[in-house]
Amino acid sequence: MLPPPTKASLPSVTSLGIGNGDAEPLSTYWRFYRAVAAAQLARWLPRRPARVLDLSGPRAWCAVQAAAAGHTVIELHTRPDGAAADAAAGAAPGAKPDTGRVHPVVAEAGRLSFLPADSMDAVIAEDRVLSRQLVTEETVAEIARVLRPGGRMLLCVDSLVLGMAILAEQNYWAHLSDVPRAEVVLIPWPNGIITRCFWVEELRQLLLEADLEVEWIRPRTALSPSTVEHVLSAAPGELSRLVRTELTTPIGAESVGIHLIASAIKRE
Repeated sequence: MLPPPTKASLPSVTSLGIGNGDAEPLSTYWRFYRAVAAAQLARWLPRRPARVLDLSGPRAWCAVQAAAAGHTVIELHTRPDGAAADAAAGAAPGAKPDTGRVHPVVAEAGRLSFLPADSMDAVIAEDRVLSRQLVTEETVAEIARVLRPGGRMLLCVDSLVLGMAILAEQNYWAHLSDVPRAEVVLIPWPNGIITRCFWVEELRQLLLEADLEVEWIRPRTALSPSTVEHVLSAAPGELSRLVRTELTTPIGAESVGIHLIASAIKRE
């Protein structure tokens, strides 16, 4: 593992607007980010109608997008109120809500006992949900249990690039220097929440230990926020071309982004 970078080399969490809801300084970048995420999900979803479990929560738009593609979706909610409205509000651009195909269930991502083993064709764990499950190994083991052999999982987690940036912005230099030696990196955020961050190889090992074969791991976006802001500020109509550029960027071996996404398949 590489030594922690200096503060000057880390992205600014404040400038990225992470966790600020609609008050995002880099609104153009987040519009690009969401378009990329929707395109990545569209490429990943099964080509035939499938049973999909979505752990991401309604703000991640995944259940609506999967349903619009013809799949039957069980969508987990941690609260019983507002499930259908939130699901529609979280839809990806262009996705048409199909509430008949989305079945909200109130449950925790780490407790899937209401589902039998080998019952789901695909599982989506977007919107960093596995980083909020601090004992991620247990949640991934539950996901592997409910996936049928040959079933696939798509996930998104916080990267250590983001975690170290958060530590640096809070001047936690002692904690930052401990990162290379830590087996598990839990990051305290300024708003009081704690998330778990991953290196590429750590994430790969976690999936392998759950008997999931890793298809690929990559940053959500390889293009930097400053690059995206510069291009789209000069040419707002170039969003689609920029998304295509992102999708065709070769997958590197190291994390260069704030979030990692991965696809894994359950061994048959």
